[in-house]
Amino acid sequence: MAIEQGQTAKTVLLVEDSLGDVRLTLEAFQGANTSIQLKVVPDGVVAMAYLRREGVYSSVARPDLILLDLNLPRMGGREVLAQIKADDSLKTIPTVILTTSAAEDDVEDCYNLQANSYLCKPVGFELFENLVKSVNSFWLTNALPPPVGRERA
Repeated sequence: MAIEQGQTAKTVLLVEDSLGDVRLTLEAFQGANTSIQLKVVPDGVVAMAYLRREGVYSSVARPDLILLDLNLPRMGGREVLAQIKADDSLKTIPTVILTTSAAEDDVEDCYNLQANSYLCKPVGFELFENLVKSVNSFWLTNALPPPVGRERA
């Protein structure tokens, strides 16, 4: 899918430690929207360094969407979500939980931490690809992003 005139490429930050899930997500986005720039970080500590543009991440683009797994090494997804939503410069980035857990406590905890959406990873590539297409359609094509860097009067 080519970028239409007036559109810009979108950046998605995938916070995922499973190499298999990273591969599935990459393949699914290639099928859904080839203009997406998928950036992958393996844990919560690296995710926060990326989002805060620290060190080697000083010149990265601000993501248009964050796909966040809950079960991560070093810093779990809940803590990452809490830090994102507590930071005025990051809290408006749509943050979608993409995890294997359908536990009610996990869902409730994430929405209480202001997750924008909670999605369970389906089993099987076709179902996963359909989920990614839905994410692309809603969050990256149809939803209007919040203005960045504009102060309100």
